[in-house]
Amino acid sequence: MVAESYVVVHNIAKRHNVGTLARSATALGVSELILVGRRDFNSFGSHGSTSHIRFRHFHSLPDARNFLKEKDCDICGVEITDNAVAVNQHPFKRSTAFLLGNEGTGLSAMECEICDFFVYIPQYGGGTASLNVTVAASIVLHHFGVWAGFSERIRDGNKFVVAERPAQRMRRNYCTEMADSIIEERKIRRQNASNGFFDENGSGESPSNLLDTLFGD
Repeated sequence: MVAESYVVVHNIAKRHNVGTLARSATALGVSELILVGRRDFNSFGSHGSTSHIRFRHFHSLPDARNFLKEKDCDICGVEITDNAVAVNQHPFKRSTAFLLGNEGTGLSAMECEICDFFVYIPQYGGGTASLNVTVAASIVLHHFGVWAGFSERIRDGNKFVVAERPAQRMRRNYCTEMADSIIEERKIRRQNASNGFFDENGSGESPSNLLDTLFGD
């Protein structure tokens, strides 16, 4: 069995974390970075790594979950919960998608509902209550790579060899979709506006502004 890892980006608060998260995901063998909400994103801090990882977009968490389940993939919430297992115990069984919580509030109830299990990162010092979301992702993804037996990238001197940049698959800072998916998104926007509500969290933000809210400073 060849295990794969995925990262689900849904409710990260700080704008620059998406780019640095993509950089870590690329370095640690992630197959796809899944965006839930709007398709555009901020690539600050990615150092060009967004060209080396596949992005996939879904309008809602249930849509993302259905896709992952079709791939026989577990969904792991990175959160300190009563039943969370320390990540260094490697409680993985198959391909896994990692869903990380908002830096301030952690995983929402809606996000927890789609998770099959939870891991947390043990801390040994008392100076902070939690880690930056990208740091946390890097630690968890590294542990998964060790468990899955990912092959180490070749090195040249004191750096790892960067693969040739693939042919551009998307506009810069934008996760492209097929025309029918874009039509569906516009349809949902019109329906939500006519019904007097907007995004699935009921925050009052329209889908066209959702990532600006989620990734705002």
